[in-house]
Amino acid sequence: MQDLKLPAIDYGAVAPMLILFGVACVGVFFEAVLPRSARRTTQLVLALLGLVAAFVVIVIESDTRIITAGGAVAIDGPTLFLQGAIILLGLMALLLVGDRSLEQGGAFVAQAAITVGSDADRRQATRSQGATEIYPLAVFAIAGMLLFVAANDLLTMFVALEVFSLPLYLLCALARRRRLLSQEAALKYFLLGAYASAFFLFGVALVYGYAGSVHFGDIHDAVRESSQSTVLLYGGIALLSIGLLFKAAAAPFHVWTPDVYQGAPTPITGLMAACTKVAAFGALLRVLYVALDGAAWDYTPILGVIAVLTMLVGAVLAVTQTDIKRLLAYSSIANAGYLLVGVLALSKDGLSSTMFYLVAYGFTVIAAFAVVTLVRDADGEATHLSRWAGLGRRSPLFAGLFTFILLAFAGIPLTSGFIAKFAVFGAALDSGEAWLVIFGVVTSMLLAFPYLRVVVMMWLSEPGETTPAVSIPVASPLPP
Repeated sequence: MQDLKLPAIDYGAVAPMLILFGVACVGVFFEAVLPRSARRTTQLVLALLGLVAAFVVIVIESDTRIITAGGAVAIDGPTLFLQGAIILLGLMALLLVGDRSLEQGGAFVAQAAITVGSDADRRQATRSQGATEIYPLAVFAIAGMLLFVAANDLLTMFVALEVFSLPLYLLCALARRRRLLSQEAALKYFLLGAYASAFFLFGVALVYGYAGSVHFGDIHDAVRESSQSTVLLYGGIALLSIGLLFKAAAAPFHVWTPDVYQGAPTPITGLMAACTKVAAFGALLRVLYVALDGAAWDYTPILGVIAVLTMLVGAVLAVTQTDIKRLLAYSSIANAGYLLVGVLALSKDGLSSTMFYLVAYGFTVIAAFAVVTLVRDADGEATHLSRWAGLGRRSPLFAGLFTFILLAFAGIPLTSGFIAKFAVFGAALDSGEAWLVIFGVVTSMLLAFPYLRVVVMMWLSEPGETTPAVSIPVASPLPP
């Protein structure tokens, strides 16, 4: 019997992923053995140190260009850029999680309940601050995203998809104040995500039937030769696209987004809105630009229609929203459409402008959800838009910050949103996709209305008796 030869692995190239997987496993161990009073601080510090260490390794390995692990992992410039972006955005999200408990009332509400509340309040607050399993789950998700954007074959990409999806399903259900809404959101996300994963896996099977391999290089060669029946190829492209566009929140695979964004704990919503979108579009870029570039003439019109539909759905339905988290959800859908415009440029400028857009949007959306966590009253976060009326007079600093964020979302000149949209639209124009740019500009103008409506409510409306203030808690661990 012939001995099996293990694939050669460049451990320096895959070190960021190994660090985060190791940190997540250690976090699970700490969750089992540490006393409750020590878990929160230990888990937070461990997760942050792991992310910092992984980012330092990415900086050190910034010149690495290699395909390793038996051709399953590709480390190149775009991979390192996307991995660095995911880590930095994940770091911001975890800092937001560390500042707030996952309970909708926040860590300071829980601490107040421990201090002055009844026995029932103390027990509930203890449970809410004891949800420290969020940290290893979040690190597992981020590690899976790093592998997702580095995958060089479809099976590795599928494994990475499940690795980062399953922790997110659990994280969405960890809210305490509105636990039924949170669990409903998690169930919807899980069921629809399972269907999307099944579509992706079936697409892998069809592409394998066409190319005889799941490696991107082999698929690229098979598409260029066009020696096989294209029925399997087109079916595989369609099913793979469904799985990836679901994670990107593109229409018509967007229906989970508003409910999940509203029901999930706000820090987790920020993590999904930023990191998951970077991972999804990073994988989509790799599949379309590396494996399937020879079939671009066939899939570009279909994906172009999806991009237009995504922009229209996000812009039109955002106008009707009365909840700030649902508004940001439809904003995320519309931005997925703008990102698809950059992807479909199918050029070097399209690649660079899409990656820039992902980073600019990621930092902006996390900042938006960070402000949302601060606007609260005795019942927790005040997410209904009517509660934001007159906020500029009660908390002008944070109202001003949120105004700047909304202007960036709207693409007002001199903001990151304007520069990012200008870049992707310019790349699309240079590639002859003017029709996508026209729809992008029109929907951008339409989408500006709900953003400006919030700005007007904050600054030009009189604050009512129920207008909440901005609270900045000091999160502290539970006493022993």
